[in-house]
Amino acid sequence: MIRDALPKESNYLAELWHSGWQDAHATILPVELARHRTLESFRERMRAHLADVRVAEGDAEPLGFVMFKDDELYQFYVSASARGTGVAAELMQDAEEVLKARGFATAWLACAIGNARAARFYAKCGWQHVGNAVLDLPMPDGSVFKLEVWRFEKRLA
Repeated sequence: MIRDALPKESNYLAELWHSGWQDAHATILPVELARHRTLESFRERMRAHLADVRVAEGDAEPLGFVMFKDDELYQFYVSASARGTGVAAELMQDAEEVLKARGFATAWLACAIGNARAARFYAKCGWQHVGNAVLDLPMPDGSVFKLEVWRFEKRLA
């Protein structure tokens, strides 16, 4: 079942996000960015965006989540234990339905350059790699980190 996130889940979701980020990104993204991606930074970001988070419900805890920012599928993470179970596909389908219901004809997402596993999954779900983009990522110290990513888009309407 996919549902809206609950406030009491924010710490767990932040831990899932932090763990997934470390697994997928720590070795392929610049060290300058990785040092700012602490568990506390994920907790702060999760609390700030919790109203825009949907979760894949598990027996005891969420198995994954998706976070939205306007027409962007902003974050997408599935726990290591849920990979290969179909949870990611269900979560993606729900995410696309939410974006469409919000009135977006086309949605986009950013994928870290080198995250081949995620890129294959997005392509399998019908997302098209349309090129590279540079994101301005706000850092805790107020600075901005520029990160080049693969940009994927999908027509929803």
